[in-house]
Amino acid sequence: MTVAMSALTRRYLWLGRSGFFGLFVLMPLWVLYLVPPQMGSSTTLLALLWGPLFLPLWGIVQGKAYTFAWANFIVMWYFIHSLTHLWISSGLVFWLAVLELLLSSLMFVGCTYYAKHRGKELGLKIPKLKDDPIGPTR
Repeated sequence: MTVAMSALTRRYLWLGRSGFFGLFVLMPLWVLYLVPPQMGSSTTLLALLWGPLFLPLWGIVQGKAYTFAWANFIVMWYFIHSLTHLWISSGLVFWLAVLELLLSSLMFVGCTYYAKHRGKELGLKIPKLKDDPIGPTR
C-alpha cells in the first residue's frame, strides 16, 4: 500500500535531494579539478569527502524517511568542512566553501522536514516519555 505524499512533503524531498546531489557533484569537482590538494593524495581526500555520501545514496534515491533522518548525521561533516574553509581560506576555495555550506544547509533542512512529514504520513513516530505507560525511568 502506498501512502500519498503531500505537496509540502514533496517540496522537502526535493530540497533534501537537491542539497545531497549538489554535494555529491561538488566534492569530486572540488578535489579532482577545481582545487586539487597541494599536499597528500587527491584519492585519499576524495575518499574522505565523497565516500560518506555513498552511505545514504540508495535510501535518498528511494525516498526512505528513515534514511533522510540519519543522513543528517553525515551532513554535519560537510557543515564542519565548509565552516573551516570559510574561516581559513580565500579566493576560489572560500566560494566553494560558501557553496558547500549552502548545499549542506539545504540538505539538512530538507532531510529533517522530509523525515518528519513523511514519517507522519506513514504513521511512524518515536514515542515520547510522557506517552510511555511505565513512565520515565530515573
